[in-house]
Amino acid sequence: MPQRLKLLAACLGLLAFAAATGCNRGQSGSQPPAATIGGSTAASPSAEGPAGTSPQKPAADPRHPEVLIETSLGNITLRLDAEKAPLTVDNFLSYLGAAFYDQTIVHQVYKGQGILAGGYGTNLVEKSARTPIRNEALNGLKNHRGAVAMVRQPDAIDSATSQFFINVADNPALDYTDRTPAGYGYCVFGEVIAGMEDVVDKINNVPVHDAAGLDRTPVQPIVVKSIRRIR
Repeated sequence: MPQRLKLLAACLGLLAFAAATGCNRGQSGSQPPAATIGGSTAASPSAEGPAGTSPQKPAADPRHPEVLIETSLGNITLRLDAEKAPLTVDNFLSYLGAAFYDQTIVHQVYKGQGILAGGYGTNLVEKSARTPIRNEALNGLKNHRGAVAMVRQPDAIDSATSQFFINVADNPALDYTDRTPAGYGYCVFGEVIAGMEDVVDKINNVPVHDAAGLDRTPVQPIVVKSIRRIR
């Protein structure tokens, strides 16, 4: 099995473990709270303009850039946290700026746990990534429902490159616990602020199968048409 597939299988194994040990609170009948970044809620109210005028867009915050993921099943908006995960956000924005994510796919889906993207083209061939980055999992951010985190090799703390996943449930087994490779966790660097219920959850429930060396890949490809910064 290629090295990249090994890390994906291991990461997803941890997600499955989280569900098996009762960490998947999304099955309790009520939705877990959306992840928050730096104490902010998942949605920020727009600043109102003078009476009779249209609301003014809030000023861009360089510490919390927002990006739009356009997929074949709808759009997802992320707010990133460059304050708590500066290296990870810079790495993600660098891939984004190089159009690396354009015409890639959501390549693995674990129902009730998470969806993975950012590494495979529409031909199911893995894309060449750059040098791995330092793991910033020790930043206080948690793998809650709606949190966006980096995929890495389970036996190498600093091994994340381009691939990321969106948590669809609380997955505390993926959080930092200690400085060992197994316990260092998966770095959260942002959150979904739009498109969680109508797009992410929809993706998480599509039929999957094993194909081209990838397990649990969507039967009908879910294409990431582009990821671009919007604020």
